[in-house]
Amino acid sequence: MAGDLARLTRQIRACRICVDEPIGPPLPHEPRPVVVPSARARILIAGQAPGTRVHLSGKPFTDPSGDRLRDWLGVTAAEFYDTDNFAIVPMGFCFPGQDAKGGDLPPRRECAQAWRARLIEKMPQVELVLTIGLYAQAWHLGAARRSSLTETVAGWREIFAEPRVPKVLPLPHPSWRNTAWLKKNPWFEMEFLPFLKTEIVHRLSN
Repeated sequence: MAGDLARLTRQIRACRICVDEPIGPPLPHEPRPVVVPSARARILIAGQAPGTRVHLSGKPFTDPSGDRLRDWLGVTAAEFYDTDNFAIVPMGFCFPGQDAKGGDLPPRRECAQAWRARLIEKMPQVELVLTIGLYAQAWHLGAARRSSLTETVAGWREIFAEPRVPKVLPLPHPSWRNTAWLKKNPWFEMEFLPFLKTEIVHRLSN
């Protein structure tokens, strides 16, 4: 299985579907898929898509959003990038570009359609999926996703309690653009984050 995952990862990192067979507008740059699968990690971080800094670094969450996410998880950068601990597989592997207001565009649909199911299938050891944002929650939760991101994240207890393998916990995006959301929803830091950190410690220590 580890060999199959390594081969699939090499194929993904050489992917040019968004250039050669685009569903939507072409990418504004050359493809640079950013994905960190793992044959050992018990926790999968399912994000949205790389931003500008991650596109340049080629490494996921090398930006302020990553700093906030690591704080939420209660882990160091070394722990975060250790593939014995975490797999990091966004919904879109390449930076999709920005809209007129300077915000990142949604993840490209080509990625999930071409690769996601096959990639997830080759990581059967994953016990917990952290779904960051609407697109990851839609893919991993299906009908269990609520009508809005706030309702989905607020329903984390019920979602986590469902007889689902692997378990899923929904998160908002750790972007600093969501600081106002955090202030409006203090339960996230007061109730959700302590539970999340306990789950992380449990799965990294066993």
